[in-house]
Amino acid sequence: MPKLKPGVVWGQDYQTLIKACKEGQYALPAVNVIGTNSVNAVMESAAKNKSDVIVQLSNGGAEFYAGKGFPDPFQAKVLGAVSAALHVHALAEHYGICVILHTDHANKKLIPWVDAMVTYGEEFFKKRGFPLFSSHMVDLSEEPIEENLAECARILKRMVPLGMSIEIELGVTGGEEDGVGSDDIDNAKLYTQPEDVLLAYETLAPIGHFSTAASFGNVHGVYSPGNVKLRPDILKNSQDLITKAKGLGHNPLDLVFHGGSGSEKDKITESLGYGVFKMNIDTDTQFAFAESIGKYVWNNEKAFAYQIDPDNGKPYKKQYDPRVWLREGEKGLVKRMDEAFADLRSAGKSLAA
Repeated sequence: MPKLKPGVVWGQDYQTLIKACKEGQYALPAVNVIGTNSVNAVMESAAKNKSDVIVQLSNGGAEFYAGKGFPDPFQAKVLGAVSAALHVHALAEHYGICVILHTDHANKKLIPWVDAMVTYGEEFFKKRGFPLFSSHMVDLSEEPIEENLAECARILKRMVPLGMSIEIELGVTGGEEDGVGSDDIDNAKLYTQPEDVLLAYETLAPIGHFSTAASFGNVHGVYSPGNVKLRPDILKNSQDLITKAKGLGHNPLDLVFHGGSGSEKDKITESLGYGVFKMNIDTDTQFAFAESIGKYVWNNEKAFAYQIDPDNGKPYKKQYDPRVWLREGEKGLVKRMDEAFADLRSAGKSLAA
């Protein structure tokens, strides 16, 4: 197994990590973060499980990272993402793991956000010689495929000189996340057509590295059992078509599993055999963080109503100190990530030397 330097990976090291995942039939959890508490908990959990991991930000997560009171909401989305990336660059190496830094769904209205982050990345690259992010996602799955791929190609051409990759989406992930997506989607669009994947390969592979979020019934959020019908065989069909049409080896596409929260375990396992190297998890980690804080507040409710107990004069500073209850949230997220690393079979497989 190849070994990589701990820290943020990009370029060829990123592709080496993907190759190891696919050959070993395991995947890395990609966790949407919103601040240092969630970023640090994700890296802590990866180190604990001796796994590499993907840290990613949605536009809303990036805006929150900069501060909801930031005077310019668009700049908050950009600078929040930049700030989070700098934080991960500063610490990931010291956690002893490899981290892929990524931004999540950017639909048509958010393309200016991606372009602005690439501009910051170009300046960062000039100064440091490596990219700020490993990759960005461009999600134009709701647009005509020709427009989707043309815009992805334009952006990928900007990112290739920086050693960056792009993630695209073909077919639509149901549900809604940070203003991207809708619950009102034609069911047929939830399943990617292999022919569209072939067109994407022919368009983007000559330019640079890309990964594909091919929809196979995925939905953001957690729903009642039976409401979401995942069909991982669609991923296999896409891989088989590319292999046959282009004379390539087994599972040539680098595939992404969106809407991983609440998914059936057997469907997750099946997808790992079809070239999935990344699974997004957000809803479950949000709940794990909130549930742990909620339990702490419930067990220490007086500390969240009084600085000093009105009956016995006991001071509650040690209970309401934000470092205490935020840490409970972090521990809850770490515990949920133990399950994710096990489900994706990545525990103990870090490439960090």
